[in-house]
Amino acid sequence: MLYLVGLGLGDAQDITVKGLEAVRRCRRVYLEAYTSVLTVGKEALEEFYGKELILADREMVEQEADSLLKEAGVCDVAFLVVGDPFGATTHSDLVLRAVKLGIPYKVIHNASIMNAVGCCGLQLYNFGETVSIVFWTDTWKPESFFDKIEKNRQNGMHTLCLLDIKVKEQSLENLMKGRKIYEPPRYMSVNQAAEQLLAIIQNRRLQGEKPGITEDTVCVGLARVGAPDEKIASGTLQQMATVELGAPLHSLIVTGTMHPLELEMLKLFSVDSSTFENNACQRTT
Repeated sequence: MLYLVGLGLGDAQDITVKGLEAVRRCRRVYLEAYTSVLTVGKEALEEFYGKELILADREMVEQEADSLLKEAGVCDVAFLVVGDPFGATTHSDLVLRAVKLGIPYKVIHNASIMNAVGCCGLQLYNFGETVSIVFWTDTWKPESFFDKIEKNRQNGMHTLCLLDIKVKEQSLENLMKGRKIYEPPRYMSVNQAAEQLLAIIQNRRLQGEKPGITEDTVCVGLARVGAPDEKIASGTLQQMATVELGAPLHSLIVTGTMHPLELEMLKLFSVDSSTFENNACQRTT
C-alpha cells in the first residue's frame, strides 16, 4: 500500500492521528522536500514519529518514482507531504503511476495553506483562482500571474498568491556542464512578491494601460501560517513591499470586494490603521 500523508502546516504534532498510525506501520517513509517546508527539521519529525525518514527531493521523485512505487508493491510505504497531499499537482502523478502499476493507495488529508489562509479573516468562498509568483531573473520576467489577479478582482474575488521556493536548484552553468552542484535554498518573501507586482503595474502604465491593481490595493501578507510565530499583516500593496514578516514560508493575498466583516478582521492586522479609513478599500478599484 502507498500512503500519501498530509503533515499540516506547523510542526511534527500537526499530523493527524490517522496519519501517524499509518506512518508508524510503514516499512519505508519518504518526506517530500521541495514543494513546501515545515517549521521544524527532519530530526524533530523522526523523533516524534519514531521512524527514520528518507528525504525525497524533486530529482528523486521525478526520476526514481518507479522504485518507490515498486517498494509500495511489496510493503507499506508512506509519502509525507507538508500541508495536504494534493496541494501540489506533482502528487497526482504518483497516484496515477500507482494505479497503472496496480498498487493500492490511500490519501490521508490535512490542513494546507489553501484553507488556512482563512486565518486573516477573508472568507474562503470569496477567493478566485490561486496563482504562483515566481522569482524573476535578468532574462525571464513573466507577468501572466498578474492577469489572473486582475481577472479575479474584476469578479470581486480575492487572490491567494503562492510564493516561489527554490530548493536544490542548479545554476545554468552547472546545469549545462552536468555538475551536481546546487544553489542555496531561496524562499520568496512578501516584500519581493509585492515589488514584482509594483514593477508590473509601472510597466503596464508605460504601455498606456490602466492596471486593475494599484499601489493602494489592499493586500495581506502571511508568514509561517500554523506555526507559533505566525505573522499576518494587512495594508496596501506599497506597504507590503516594506513590511517585515521574518522567516519563510510567506504567502500574499490581493483582495477583491470585501464584506464589512472581512474589513473588520483585516483591521486587526493592519500595518497602518488609516489604510482602512478610506471607503475605497471596500471596492475593487
